Amino acid sequence: MRQFSLKLILSLFLLSPSCLHANSCMPYSGETLTFSIGWEFIDAGTTVMRYSEQGPDGYRLHTDARTNKFFDIFKKVRDTMISEGTCVDQKMQSTLFQLDQLERKYTASKTSQFLWQENKVAYSHNGNNELFDVPQGHLNVLDAFTMLRTLDFKQGETLKIPVFDARKIYQVNIIIEEKTQMMKLPSGERVECVVVEPRLETEGVFSSTGKIKIWMTNDPRHIPVQMSASIKIGRIMARLVDYQQASQ
Repeated sequence: MRQFSLKLILSLFLLSPSCLHANSCMPYSGETLTFSIGWEFIDAGTTVMRYSEQGPDGYRLHTDARTNKFFDIFKKVRDTMISEGTCVDQKMQSTLFQLDQLERKYTASKTSQFLWQENKVAYSHNGNNELFDVPQGHLNVLDAFTMLRTLDFKQGETLKIPVFDARKIYQVNIIIEEKTQMMKLPSGERVECVVVEPRLETEGVFSSTGKIKIWMTNDPRHIPVQMSASIKIGRIMARLVDYQQASQ
């Protein structure tokens, strides 16, 4: 699995809950989601995502990704991502993105601190520090697709979300396709889903040899059910296999 593919798969699958926090832009606290990740029809591993609160207006998402024993032979992956943010005028604002990678022989530690009140981002890669001019409102990659879950979008429209990631500032263009498809939830229920296709105006970590698509339930929950990302050989697939709702 190429780095961008795994990173994107981990970023896209975020689930809207049934219990919402009225005074927060992040209504997902307390949830745990599990996804099966594979290459075509070969099971490659799992990703577990956990949401929690950070004070009255803050949020945190902790994500662990690991390949299974079989896929470890080809490319062992043990990645951890942490995303933190706060609500500013009822809108998401990233404050931290941390990525610790162990992928075969490659290891890296990357941190982006969003100093949004100063319109800056302090970026660190394996201890090498840089400071970037980044306007308030830019999000990390996890928060960008979390925000997509919360939007009241319509079929056939295009959305734009500003992102800072790995030294780059760019716009993620989100195409909402007009046609819907039927998909199956982990419970076995078949539901109508909209098809979402993220695109970029500039190059970045989402650069791909082919299309990236997400299937989300066609209702206010916008539950991500499946995702596919084309690579040089075949596709990386991710499927929602378990969801634990926040306790009431």
